[in-house]
Amino acid sequence: MPGFEQTPPDIRDLLGKRISQLGLRLEGSPVERFVQQLYRELERKGLRRFRPLCYLTDEWGCPDGQPVIGIPFYLADPQLARLERAMNDLEDSREIMMYLRHEAGHAFNYSYRLYVTPEWRRLFGPYNRRYRDHYRPVPFSRKHVRHLAGWYAQKHPDEDFAETFAVWLTPRSNWRKKYREWSALQKLRYVDRVARHARGHDPAVPTGDVDITVEDMKVTVEQHYKRFKKYNGAGVNVALESDLVDLFIPPGRRRRNLRPAAEMLEEHRMLLTDKITYWTGVKRPVVRALVERIIRTCREHSLSSIAGREETYLVELTAYGTTLAMNYLTRGRFIQT
Repeated sequence: MPGFEQTPPDIRDLLGKRISQLGLRLEGSPVERFVQQLYRELERKGLRRFRPLCYLTDEWGCPDGQPVIGIPFYLADPQLARLERAMNDLEDSREIMMYLRHEAGHAFNYSYRLYVTPEWRRLFGPYNRRYRDHYRPVPFSRKHVRHLAGWYAQKHPDEDFAETFAVWLTPRSNWRKKYREWSALQKLRYVDRVARHARGHDPAVPTGDVDITVEDMKVTVEQHYKRFKKYNGAGVNVALESDLVDLFIPPGRRRRNLRPAAEMLEEHRMLLTDKITYWTGVKRPVVRALVERIIRTCREHSLSSIAGREETYLVELTAYGTTLAMNYLTRGRFIQT
């Protein structure tokens, strides 16, 4: 996450304002159309009696046991969305719908209290299993579907169900064919079966209590970002210069068509972050911090790249970053000493 001084000047005034005083509403906001799209997708699946309440809050989520969906407040205002993009990347339309379908899975589970049934526990595991933010997934396990970036279904039985529901709900996901030889297909068939049954029944828990709302958020926008700033470039404090000198051209070498490596990498920062996050399952803030550390090291050591060879550099950097990220995922650190 960059410093606040890097935020666009015309929206920097937002930093000092309390979120509760911004007058944010879901109705009529840019994100409302995605909520309506979610409702249409549920209706196409025959779930006309299931319509989870959506509200604005501090981050994506579904309060434990409550069939309601929390949506990040910054998606309700174009200026706040620009600020989020500058500070921490911004979900695009595809990602917004992926999150909504995932949270709808939680809400469906809670609405029909599926998690208390023996069959749900047999397929997904005990709902009361300890919930851990740091977990060690098994990459490419075919026991779990893949929806959100990484291996999120392996985090907890409740997340496993939510991810399975999201795959089932996604239009044109072709889940029967894609997961035909996966053991996860049994979970998808379960979702399909209980959803068909739910068509003719009202939810056991039609609505629930929301978590913190934008009206409750008395902190300023700046305080919010400082609170959620768990990782930044300085947090990935690993020495990368010896490797990057081998990948790029150090100062003093005379070559034609040189350009700063940091400049080239900055242009492709989001692509590198997206791909490494997706294939490793490491949290996006950590991967972003790693990529920014690579860029900063290139800048500090005045490394150069050869213009026109961007694809070659990106292939190498993706492999390099993925290796570092997998070290972090499996061993808890980027480089072993």
